[in-house]
Amino acid sequence: DETDRVLALREASRVVKPGGFVYAAAISRWAPRLDGMLMERTHLKYPAIADWIASAETTGVMPPVHQTSFNGYAHRPQQLAHEVAASGLHLDSLVSVEGIAFALGDLQARLDDPDERALLLETLRVTESVPELLGTGPHLLAVCQKLQ
Repeated sequence: DETDRVLALREASRVVKPGGFVYAAAISRWAPRLDGMLMERTHLKYPAIADWIASAETTGVMPPVHQTSFNGYAHRPQQLAHEVAASGLHLDSLVSVEGIAFALGDLQARLDDPDERALLLETLRVTESVPELLGTGPHLLAVCQKLQ
């Protein structure tokens, strides 16, 4: 729950030196649908995801999709920023780790071509911290600093 996540960030803040950085990774609220269902077609192998996807997008609670799967919590970008602030850390940046690149079926071919790689990397740099686009990538990364 939120209290535990903020406590974890506070503990990270406690052990880092003043001026030091804490990196907090989170799953995007829309990762189960965008990456799980749309890209990986998880619902075909584990139909249970279809039963809880709408609730997960509302609450963030991700139950296991099968017996040995993990359960977790998925964030809205501003929610992660709020938890960082509640921990006493300063948020330097909040970015989408993969951005929309996770959805490119030909990602390796694009990375192998110097011109396409340059275009892809520039696109990701330009869009990685646009607030309206943060949730489109499966993972978020908060770069935080202990100021005092």
